Amino acid sequence: MHVAADAEAGPVRVPLSRDRVLRAAVRLADEGGIGALTMRRLADELGAEAMSLYYHVANKDEVLDGIADVVAREINEVVDALDLPSAGAQWKSAVRRRILAAREVLLRHPWAPAVLETRAAMSPEILRYHDRLLGLMRDGGFSYDLGHHALHALGSRALGFSQELFDPGDGSGPPEELAGYADRLPHLLGMLSEIAHDDPDSTLGWCDDQAEFEFGLDLILDGLDRLRERSS
Repeated sequence: MHVAADAEAGPVRVPLSRDRVLRAAVRLADEGGIGALTMRRLADELGAEAMSLYYHVANKDEVLDGIADVVAREINEVVDALDLPSAGAQWKSAVRRRILAAREVLLRHPWAPAVLETRAAMSPEILRYHDRLLGLMRDGGFSYDLGHHALHALGSRALGFSQELFDPGDGSGPPEELAGYADRLPHLLGMLSEIAHDDPDSTLGWCDDQAEFEFGLDLILDGLDRLRERSS
């Protein structure tokens, strides 16, 4: 009798929670980019009324703060599973692997760098990530002063992405606002017309593909390692 009653009542709805709302928001952003994420579409994704979302997230800004934390937590789960020796000169390979593992997470959520840039600086998950990254440097013999310099030098690369120098929009050529300055910017426009980033699966921005990311990361890590050796 209970089975029949359940069948007549239809499927049991999973109650909304903040975690469920934020994970649905991440799915929407993964599928259509951050522009696809609206409160109405989020409610539709959850099969709920839009007003019911506000019991769990006050507004769109709170959703963005929340999904930044969801991605940061995912990064920490991935990098904390790594078991890498970090004593002495091994610090560099440990930090490098940790950063590239964080980047693998961001490649699954290509919208995330733009969100992390603007709203995750004081997220507890982001702070924990940087604390453990600094811990690897300390294992390698870094002073806190050199570690401070290192985090500044790495910047957003510490989290697995690099901030764009230019953003041409569709990624097909030099930024439109520079196109009329060929006579005044010959070298810059010559460079922008020749470079090609042809590995879209590794890309988090026009000039942030895997090869460019690792090139910059290795330059910084090699320089920091020389400073570490000089100060030890």
